[in-house]
Amino acid sequence: MKKLLLFSFLTLSFGSLWAQNTGYWQQHVDYKMDVTMDVSNYGYKGTQELIYTNNSPDTLKKVYYHLYNNAFQPGSEMDARIQSIRDPDARMVNKIKVGSNEMKQSRIKMLKPNETGYLNITDFKQDGTTASVETVGTILEVTLVKPILPNSKTTFTLNFDGQVPIQIRRSGRNNAEGVALSMAQWYPKMAEFDFEGWHADPYIAREFHGVWGNFDVSITIDKDYVLGGTGYLQNKNEIGHGYQDSGVVVTVPKKAKTLTWHFKAPMVHDFTWAADKNYIHDIVQGPNGVDLHFLYKDNPKYIQNWKNLQPKTAQLMEFYNKTVGDYPYKQYSVIQGGDGGMEYAMCTLILGQGSFDGLLGVTAHEMAHSWFQHVLANNESKHGWMDEGFTSFLEDLGMNEIADKKVENPFAGAYAGYFSMVNSGKELPQSTHADRFDENRVYSITSYSKGELFLTQLMYLIGKENLMKSLKKYYNDFKFKHPTPNDIKRSAERISGANLDWYLTDWTQTTNTIDYGIREPRDIGEKTIVTLERIGRMPMPIDLLVEYTDGTMESFYIPLRMMSFEKQNPNPAIKRTILGDWAWAYPTMEFMIAKPKSTIKKITIDPSGLMADIKKENNVYKQ
Repeated sequence: MKKLLLFSFLTLSFGSLWAQNTGYWQQHVDYKMDVTMDVSNYGYKGTQELIYTNNSPDTLKKVYYHLYNNAFQPGSEMDARIQSIRDPDARMVNKIKVGSNEMKQSRIKMLKPNETGYLNITDFKQDGTTASVETVGTILEVTLVKPILPNSKTTFTLNFDGQVPIQIRRSGRNNAEGVALSMAQWYPKMAEFDFEGWHADPYIAREFHGVWGNFDVSITIDKDYVLGGTGYLQNKNEIGHGYQDSGVVVTVPKKAKTLTWHFKAPMVHDFTWAADKNYIHDIVQGPNGVDLHFLYKDNPKYIQNWKNLQPKTAQLMEFYNKTVGDYPYKQYSVIQGGDGGMEYAMCTLILGQGSFDGLLGVTAHEMAHSWFQHVLANNESKHGWMDEGFTSFLEDLGMNEIADKKVENPFAGAYAGYFSMVNSGKELPQSTHADRFDENRVYSITSYSKGELFLTQLMYLIGKENLMKSLKKYYNDFKFKHPTPNDIKRSAERISGANLDWYLTDWTQTTNTIDYGIREPRDIGEKTIVTLERIGRMPMPIDLLVEYTDGTMESFYIPLRMMSFEKQNPNPAIKRTILGDWAWAYPTMEFMIAKPKSTIKKITIDPSGLMADIKKENNVYKQ
């Protein structure tokens, strides 16, 4: 195991080292934490040593930590947001009757003192000297004893005292499926500082951002509890519970009341765990020597679903590896412990009851996050669509790949979601901060559906082969480097040679829509003039299919001038004519078909259906 960890560390660190040598920089953290959990009252105490490396060109006079648990207190920003947003998350509210009306009441507002979450920090020191700290909601502000100079290190130490809240969202205790402890966002976590500055966002509703580093975590808990989560268990032959090597018999002294689980996790930006006395723990060998761990409640009604899930998970990981790039760690854990599904480093916490299809679908999605949120790790608060959308794209491809019956367009649901949002009139640009959306529904569609369409439309723009090469290049070039939207755009440009800045701008920074139409064709002798019109503000190149009354077909391709690119014929079996390019400023485009109008049966803009044209009815002419 030590050799494995050393190899993993060297492999995972290489990208960061390479980046530092080429002008890119990012901060680095090394955590060492010892925590003791009291399962009788769900309180825990711990110590943390954090070696912080400032690779930036800035001299830092303050640092910030996230104290996520503090969100689960009456009067917190998260509580206020639940009460003010138009469509609060159903998991975070109780429905109550007030007269004849049904009201939604924040569950956080109703928490009693022994049900809340909190994280209190004491004895904070920098290099052994006490520093000044202030807790501001879910953020700890630290005024440093001495500035951290560029390219230097400092060591922070602190004590923390926490309480696990009743599970309302993601982390917590005793959730609806009876899982005792879902320990996500449970420790004092250093905020990210990058080329944009500090990202010390309060915990209001959404996702997370973190600093790459190494975690050394020891968790002492009642000996009957089974744990799973981030990292590699260092003392598995002392712990047992299914982790021990084959043939090893683990004997825990009868007088012992607790066990201390020791985990190490190299080059991750978070550490999560879950624990329950009634977990079944299975290990299945995945691709490339990855151990797939499954921890789930011993409930006879759902055990078979979890057994059936295991080979499918291995299949999905193999497909994801081939599609994007190799999963870089040597373990991944699927754990019953969430209030839906949430991705974490080397693991996911998900609901474990319900149908097998539901279990497989949520696993496919959350595991796909490993390639994006937990290897690439863009800032989800600012660019959630890059993570959720790209994850949904990979999930849909993967689920279709392993399905008994494959569909022609596995992305149809994403298009339907996007169209419904546009028609609602409530769309906001994808560049909107995750906490600023007026409705949860609009945030979800913007991040998941419209984010997925960013990639499916790239397939339309540059071709499937170029898109898949771009995805691999993006992953290879930016893993462990917190990419930004421009990075995926540049990856696609480098692979295809197309100019795509217009696409990134229109699709992600505006609510411009795509709408092209076909006017009534007109005869000119034995030929036909076809006029196309751009009705929407957002431009696109045009694929067009003409079907004739004699059963033959031909296609036409109209490049977009600002792309400076011609896509390869997506269907070589059909003769294609490349027309002159269409510049955005011209609202119409005419071209000639060398046959009379009477021979034309049908003309279709974008027969692939990959262009997110909001009015499909004017994309087709039929005679």
